[in-house]
Amino acid sequence: MRIQISRQLLDRQLVDVDGRLVGKVDDVDFALGPDGVPYLRTLLSGPGALGLRVGGRLGRMMVLTAERFVTHRPVAPLHIPYALVDRVDSAVRLRIRAEDLAASPVEEWLRRNLIDRIPGADRASG
Repeated sequence: MRIQISRQLLDRQLVDVDGRLVGKVDDVDFALGPDGVPYLRTLLSGPGALGLRVGGRLGRMMVLTAERFVTHRPVAPLHIPYALVDRVDSAVRLRIRAEDLAASPVEEWLRRNLIDRIPGADRASG
């Protein structure tokens, strides 16, 4: 399958197998196959990936802002192997559930310090 990375992947919503929003594609990672041909290995999502893609002062500010919410720096992007992509249409649809992916450090901080403190948050359906 041939795709145009900048038109068909970057900034598209990532949707899990149940139709839930996972994030968006902020950057991609390539690798070289045994034959020396590059292939799309990983989709990257999160402020760390987006900040590097944007670059410059604005990109650094995005990363620094995200790092205020995490205990381990630098803030690492979510890596989704391209093999987990089911199809690409108006969104990038994954073959797995959101729970099977690693949680973003910023999301973990927000859940621990904000969401979990809301009365009744433990009864909310996901």
